[in-house]
Order: sequence, then structure tokens, then C-alpha cells
Amino acid sequence: MKISALLLLLLAAAWVGSQGMSFRSRSRCCSREMFSTRKIPELLIRGYQHTDPSCSHRAVLVKLQKGMVCVDPEKKWFQEFLRKQKQPNSTSR
Repeated sequence: MKISALLLLLLAAAWVGSQGMSFRSRSRCCSREMFSTRKIPELLIRGYQHTDPSCSHRAVLVKLQKGMVCVDPEKKWFQEFLRKQKQPNSTSR
């Protein structure tokens, strides 16, 4: 009896944990209405993260000082930003 109750409790915890994972991945997706239509100045960008491949729209979550915005990763300005991030800093020695 104790073993089956423990097993049931473990299964319930695993199910709740898997549901929590799906909620987290949903929150990292962007709907079309959430996309920024403007170029974001590089000095405002604190970081970025690609959305989960399971999201319906490919996007990048750009972290700003006051929150995050969704950006189309194919936008020319964002591609240029990525290229600059990958180049070594020529002024530092």
C-alpha cells in the first residue's frame, strides 16, 4: 500500500514537472503581434536568446534594460548586430 501511494505521488510530481516545462517554453515564444518593427540601437541590447524551435514563429528575444522584445532573426539590422558580436574587438590589446 505504501509503495503504490509513493509511486502515485512520484508519477504526479513527474506529470506536474512536465507541465511546468511546457508552460515555460510557451512563455519563450513570440506571437506576430509581439515583434518589434523598429531597429533597436545596439547600445540598448543587453543580450539575446533564440526562441524554442517548437514555437510557431522563429524569433529572437532581445533583452533590454527594461524587459524583452521579440525580433525577426532575419532582419538586416539584427544580422549586422550578430556579425559585429562575432568580430574580435580591434581596439583592445
